[in-house]
Amino acid sequence: MELGKENTVKAFNFKRQYPGFLFPGKTQYVTKDDDAVPIESEALLDTANPFTYGRTYRAIRDWKPDLVIISYWMSYFGPSLGYIARRLKKYCKVISILHNVIPHEPRFFDAPLTKYFLSGCSGNVTLCDEVSDDLGKIMPKAPQVTLFHPVYAHFGERIPREEAENILGLEHGKKNLLFFGLIRDYKGLDILLEAFGKLDESYTLIVAGEPYGSFVKYEEIIRHSPAKDRIKLFTNYIKDSEVKLYFSAADLAVLPYRSATQSGISAISWHFEVPMVVTDVGGLKQSVGDTGTGLVAERPDPDCVVEEIRRFFSDENIRTLCISSIKAEKDRLSWKSFSRKLLDFTDNLYKNA
Repeated sequence: MELGKENTVKAFNFKRQYPGFLFPGKTQYVTKDDDAVPIESEALLDTANPFTYGRTYRAIRDWKPDLVIISYWMSYFGPSLGYIARRLKKYCKVISILHNVIPHEPRFFDAPLTKYFLSGCSGNVTLCDEVSDDLGKIMPKAPQVTLFHPVYAHFGERIPREEAENILGLEHGKKNLLFFGLIRDYKGLDILLEAFGKLDESYTLIVAGEPYGSFVKYEEIIRHSPAKDRIKLFTNYIKDSEVKLYFSAADLAVLPYRSATQSGISAISWHFEVPMVVTDVGGLKQSVGDTGTGLVAERPDPDCVVEEIRRFFSDENIRTLCISSIKAEKDRLSWKSFSRKLLDFTDNLYKNA
C-alpha cells in the first residue's frame, strides 16, 4: 500500500499455497468475515499445479512491470516462485524479500530449492542479520541489503484494557502475559507454560493463536500445571479485527522461541506499544533487547524466561523505558521508511546493471 502512493502497483497472488494434506492449520484462505485489509490482487498461482506457473509468469510479464517483488519464507515455494522469477528476470528486476533463507524446521532440500529461487532474483532484501548470514552461506555473491521488519499498523488502535478484558472474559487486575501467533514447536509455547507454572496468582497467561500440528503436548502440560486455571486459551484462527483485543489486554508479550530470525509478532507488539520478553535466539536480541523495547532471556528454558518476566514487573521504570523505546522504534520502522530504502536499493541495481 505504501509503494502504491507513488507507483503503479499490482498484486499477483496464490490460488492455493499448499495442498490440503500439507497444510497444518484449519484454513489457508482469508474468509469473508475476516475483516482483513482489502488488497486487489489476481489469484493465479497454485504451488501444487505446475501448469499455473507459466500462466502466472505470463500474466506478470504481460503487465510489463519495471520491478517485481516476491516475498519468500520457505523452500516449499522454491520451485514455483523460482520458475516465475527466473523467467521474469529477463524483462525486469526481480527482488526477493527474504523472511527466512533456512526455515525454522530445516529439511535436506531447503538449500537447493532456495538456491533455485534465488538464482532468479536480481537482488535480495533481508529483515535481520541472521537471515543475511544464511543468504551469504548459500549464495555469497547475491546482491543484498538488510533492512528491518516494519511495524504492522493495519490492526487498528488499542481499545481500553477493561473493555478488551470483558470481551475476552478475563479477570480484571491481573498481570496479563500474552503468547500470540501460530503455535509451532520452535515458538516454545511449552517453555512458557512451564515457566508460567512458577508464577503466583497475580498472573494470567493468554494463549492466542492457531496450532500448526497437534496441541496434545501443550494440553498435557496445562493439565498438570499448578496454574492451569489462570491459562486462558484462544486456540483458533485470529481474525485481523480481533488482534487488538489481545494486545489491548496484555501487559507483556512473551516470545519464548527456540529459534528465530525476525518476528512479525514483535512488529505487532510495537504497534500496540506492548513490551516483550524474548529469548536470545536469531535476531530477537538485536531487534528487541538492543533497542530497549523488551527484555531478553539468556536461554529458551522456563527458568530464564520466568526470571525476565518477574524482572519486568518488579520495577515500573522498566515498563516506562520499554514503552518510550517502542515509540521511537515505531517512527524508525515505518512502512514509509522501508519502502524508501527498498526503492533506493533497486535504483542502485539498475544503475550498476
